[in-house]
Amino acid sequence: MVVAPEFIDQTPIDELVPYENNPRTHSAIQLERLVNSLKEFGFTNPILIDEDNNVIAGHGRLQAAIIAGLKTVPTITLGHLTPEQRRAYVIADNQLALNSGWDDDLLQAELKALGDAGFDLTLLGWGENLPTFGEDIDLSALDDFDNDDPTTELADGVMKAIQIEFRPEDYDEAKALVDAARKRGDYVGMKLIEALA
Repeated sequence: MVVAPEFIDQTPIDELVPYENNPRTHSAIQLERLVNSLKEFGFTNPILIDEDNNVIAGHGRLQAAIIAGLKTVPTITLGHLTPEQRRAYVIADNQLALNSGWDDDLLQAELKALGDAGFDLTLLGWGENLPTFGEDIDLSALDDFDNDDPTTELADGVMKAIQIEFRPEDYDEAKALVDAARKRGDYVGMKLIEALA
């Protein structure tokens, strides 16, 4: 049975308790973009909480609301979840969104239509680094590369073997995410496997 909460409440920000073990991080640039989104579109996605005002989902939106100076935010109370389900949904809410993709042709058409209408495209989440829609990346330069053994052994038997291509506008963000993950001691290879599985 699917449970659908019935009410959206307005809850004072100072009564909300962020989950201290939330593994999702929010960079300063992402928070800036969330603030800009709140200002342009309003608070369109309520924060999910439990009966004790503990935040389950919406930690980034809550941080953006604080930066924007809001006193209350819309919330939905998920009283039907078990403690284990609440902990799991903190992760699932973010990961499920990451599993989606874009139809590049439709996205390109929508961006063009919005741009032609004079809409500020920097408010869509990419900031100034809008996606580009050039031809597929030409990897023919790698044809002559000796790839009989593409691995390089590092410490503790770890192998470095994958080169990933990024559009120029995505590179700095991807590098920052990988650097932050490594500083936390995360195994970036497994995170990539999990994201692509």
